[in-house]
Amino acid sequence: MINKLIIDTLQPLGIPVYFQRYDGNEDTYITFFTYNEQGELFADDIEIQTGFNVQIDIWSKGNYMNIADQTRELLENVGFKRTSSIDLYEEDTGLYHKGIRFFYAQNN
Repeated sequence: MINKLIIDTLQPLGIPVYFQRYDGNEDTYITFFTYNEQGELFADDIEIQTGFNVQIDIWSKGNYMNIADQTRELLENVGFKRTSSIDLYEEDTGLYHKGIRFFYAQNN
């Protein structure tokens, strides 16, 4: 369910968005994964809210700052909270890479 929410939310960017791996030919794309999923709120020993820590990775051969800003805005508009981000350059692929981490709480 979280994967569909991310893909649907980032669709307006008009670039490929894939869970964990992208095998296409575009120079700019987004991958994402959940690195922690845990119960956040319980009632009578039943999990009523699940927390997701996700990383969104933007990959590009050029300037990705506008995409990063739009990604953050789109996700924050549906309840994600940014926790950190990092700018990287991948020598082996020649791609610029921005990792942005978010937290999202979902009521069950």
